[in-house]
Amino acid sequence: MYRIALDALGSDRAPVPEVEGALQAVQEFDDLEVLLVGHRDQVEPLLKAGHPRLHLVHAEQRVEMTDKPSTALKTKPHSSIAEGLRLVKEGTAHAFVSAGNTGAVMAFSLFVLGRIKGIKRPAIGAFFPTIQQPALVLDVGANAVVKPLHLYQFAWMGSLFYAHMFGTERPRVGLLSIGEEATKGNETVIEARKLMEQDPDLNFVGFVEGNDVLFAAADVVVTDGFTGNVMLKFGEGVVSFIARLVKAEIKRDPLALAGALLVKGALNRVKKHIDYEEYGGSPLMGVNGIVMIAHGRSSPRAIKNALKHARHLAEEGVVDLVAEQIHRSASATS
Repeated sequence: MYRIALDALGSDRAPVPEVEGALQAVQEFDDLEVLLVGHRDQVEPLLKAGHPRLHLVHAEQRVEMTDKPSTALKTKPHSSIAEGLRLVKEGTAHAFVSAGNTGAVMAFSLFVLGRIKGIKRPAIGAFFPTIQQPALVLDVGANAVVKPLHLYQFAWMGSLFYAHMFGTERPRVGLLSIGEEATKGNETVIEARKLMEQDPDLNFVGFVEGNDVLFAAADVVVTDGFTGNVMLKFGEGVVSFIARLVKAEIKRDPLALAGALLVKGALNRVKKHIDYEEYGGSPLMGVNGIVMIAHGRSSPRAIKNALKHARHLAEEGVVDLVAEQIHRSASATS
C-alpha cells in the first residue's frame, strides 16, 4: 500500500479540489491511501461520505500564496506543508503533494527532508507538450544562477525521473542554448556541455534551441531556473492566447463554428495533449523524498493525477536511484 501525504490547504480553492481529487485517486488505485493534511475544521466537513483509504491529519496552520518562503519557514512550523513533509521524513508517507506556495514547498522540503547526498542544488521540473511524449524541462524556478556542475546534476536527475515516469530506457538529454554548435552559449552552458559529453552513461544529444523543445529534440531539457521559468510562463501564456484567439474567430464566423463542430474530437485531443492537468504537478528533484508541486489553480483531476505520479515515482524508488547515480558520477569524475 502506498501512502501519499496531500496538502489539503494548498490550492487557491482548497480544500475542495484536494478532497475531491484524493477521492478520485483512491477510487482508481486500490493500493493507494491519501493522508489529507489540513485543519480539521476545514477538511472534516468534506469527508462526511468517508472512504476507508482517506485519512485526515490535523495541521494548525496554512501557508498562503502571498507568504514569503523564509517567513513561512520561521512562523508556520505547523503548517500543512510542514506536517505533510514530516510524514515523509518519518516514513509514514511515501510522497508529498502540494498545490500551495511553490517557494514555501521548496524551502520546507529542504529544511525537513534535506538534499540527496551529493546533490548541490534541487531543481523543479515541468512538462512541456511536444509532438510526441512530453518533454521534462528543468530547472523552472528553483535556481536563477547555476554552475556547470549543477546543470550536469540536473541532467541526471531529469533523466532518471523521466525514465521512470514514462518507461523510457535512455531518455535523450539536451542542454538549452542559443545554437546547436558547441561554441554557442555562455561559459556556464559550454562548460556544462563538456561535463555531459564526458559521461558515456548519459544519453546527451547536445545543445537544443528554444524552438526545438516542442518538436521533441530531447526528452529532458536542462537549463537554469531563470530561463526555465520564463519559458514556462511564456508557454502557459501562448496556450491561453491561442485558445482565446480560436474561440473569438469561431464566434465571429458562422462557417468557422460549423467547422469547429466537425473537428470537435480533434480539438479535444489537442486540448488534452497540451493540458498541464494531465501530469498533475511538477517533481521537485534533488530533495530526499518524493515531492510533487501542483498548480495553484489545480482541479480535482489535476490533484488526482499528481497523486498518481507521486505514487508511481515512489513505487519506482526514484530517489534512491538518483542518489546511486550521483554517487557513481562523483566517483567517476574525482
